Amino acid sequence: MNQKSKNILKAINIDITKTQFFGETLIYMGIGLIIGIIVAFFEFIFAKGIEIVTNLRLSHGGTLWLLALPIFGLLIVYVFDHFGGKSKQGMALAFKIERGEETSIPKRTLSLMALATWLSHLAGASVGKEGVGMQIGATVSNTLTRKLPVLKNRKTIFVLTGMAAGFAGLFGTPFTAIFFAMEIFVSGVIEFKALAPVVMASISAAKVTALLGLHAESFTLGLDLQFELFTYGWKLVLLGIIFGFVGALFARTMHFAHHFFEKVFPNDYVRILVGAIGVGLLLWLLWDGRYSGSGASLIEAVFHGETIYAWDFILKFILTALCLSIGFIGGEVMPLFTIGATLGAVIAPFFGLPAIFGAALGYAAVFGAGTNTWLASIMVGAEVFGFQFFPFFFVCSTVAYLFNGNCSIYALQRNLSLAFMMEDADENVKPQIK
Repeated sequence: MNQKSKNILKAINIDITKTQFFGETLIYMGIGLIIGIIVAFFEFIFAKGIEIVTNLRLSHGGTLWLLALPIFGLLIVYVFDHFGGKSKQGMALAFKIERGEETSIPKRTLSLMALATWLSHLAGASVGKEGVGMQIGATVSNTLTRKLPVLKNRKTIFVLTGMAAGFAGLFGTPFTAIFFAMEIFVSGVIEFKALAPVVMASISAAKVTALLGLHAESFTLGLDLQFELFTYGWKLVLLGIIFGFVGALFARTMHFAHHFFEKVFPNDYVRILVGAIGVGLLLWLLWDGRYSGSGASLIEAVFHGETIYAWDFILKFILTALCLSIGFIGGEVMPLFTIGATLGAVIAPFFGLPAIFGAALGYAAVFGAGTNTWLASIMVGAEVFGFQFFPFFFVCSTVAYLFNGNCSIYALQRNLSLAFMMEDADENVKPQIK
């Protein structure tokens, strides 16, 4: 065979490869679209359930519902103990699929996690919702795709797709969901192989839940600030360091509290019974249930000019760590938003910045520091508060990410070691994913 024939065959092979690539991308986008639409309906039901039980608690009984914390806590433990199976591992299941340690998420994860979160919110536990929202998305996606032969080696891609749809559907922030899902498993690595289905799932889920009546998370700051590095740079850097430290401290506190209570109270029933009595008393004594629920009411207070106390972020921090570590179900992201917003509102005036703007910066940066994600943190600030503030969020969230010490609320999240090495370093030393 002459060289000309070889070149022709090579060109044909390249064209076939490109065609296969484009075809696979279109298939992935189609599957992502389907996942996004289906997940959106489940997220709508889940979010409406939280809204209903929260309104019920606030309108009928208020803090009296705290008396039900031990009862609901015992019920949650009983249900997961007898019917949960692997479901009680929560978000860890998604990480284990990425590691190759698990292959599936039980379908009952969806209903059990939703029910447990509704009970936790009804009783007034200080927990979020996004963790369960992403688990719902991952469960739906895994159920739809794991039995398809053509997708059997793509489990991680579609778990990420479901998680992105869950986040976008719940918060109405599709761009944040895209980056968050692709950053979450390994900090410092973006899972670009999942880009096509993740983009379609996030956008479609956000659109469908919006059509169903879920309002996207957004606030108008009413500020006209022009970014100037020399004017704002040092302020944003110092705020970023503070937010990074607080986010990292929250992540470390969560891990410590889980291990501490498991060691002190090895029995799940005893742990949640004793813990629920104690945390219920604290929630009642500390401003009459002000820190119950996800913290959405505190965020609303910040951005609507209502009273915010200097200790709000501290108490929300402590009570969330207590509730989640003793066994109540929910999430950490909404509490991270709350902690960041209330902290930022308090400290921003010391830097000559409006309290409401400091709250916005803290909302995004503490979230990024606590989850050990960079791009998602920047994007959530821009999506929620306005893209005109993108440079401010970029600087503050970047610094917070750099100063969080690679800490994350997700215990199984892996970190990419620094790739920068001195020129005279041992040539055998290689960056490791650990």
